[in-house]
Amino acid sequence: MARDVTDTLFRGNRRLSGNFGKLWVNGALIFEISAFSAKVTADRDDVYIGADRDSKITGLTGEGSFTIKQVFTRGFNRLLENYKAGHDERFTMIGELADPDTVGGQHERVRLENVQINELDIMKFEKGAVIEKEISFRWTPSDTFFEDAIEIPEYAAPHDNF
Repeated sequence: MARDVTDTLFRGNRRLSGNFGKLWVNGALIFEISAFSAKVTADRDDVYIGADRDSKITGLTGEGSFTIKQVFTRGFNRLLENYKAGHDERFTMIGELADPDTVGGQHERVRLENVQINELDIMKFEKGAVIEKEISFRWTPSDTFFEDAIEIPEYAAPHDNF
């Protein structure tokens, strides 16, 4: 029995590893990053058609977080002082995933603009543990740009569906 091209093209080594993820904030590489997540949620209102409950998108919300293994204060003091002075500082974030085993050597790069930090972990520690701080943020989804995307090679794509 002959193997399909996708059987060998998408083996386990092709699954992406977070070990190759990077994050930049305002152009500065956050080398102590251990996790990053950004998602867009459709805000919906219920719409009733007869007895069926459907929905209508009324807006979009961009939310995410990143976790660092703390090495130094990393500008938290400046951000706190800006908050206390009434300034709502905004940032640009770029997340990249460049696993060398990606099909065709592709990588993914997403730029988020108008990023706002939601909360600051001022100090946190636990005896016997490496200090991790999770920083939550939000942004306007219209300010999301895929600079590079990992695409299915045309010869392996059976159809245009997910």
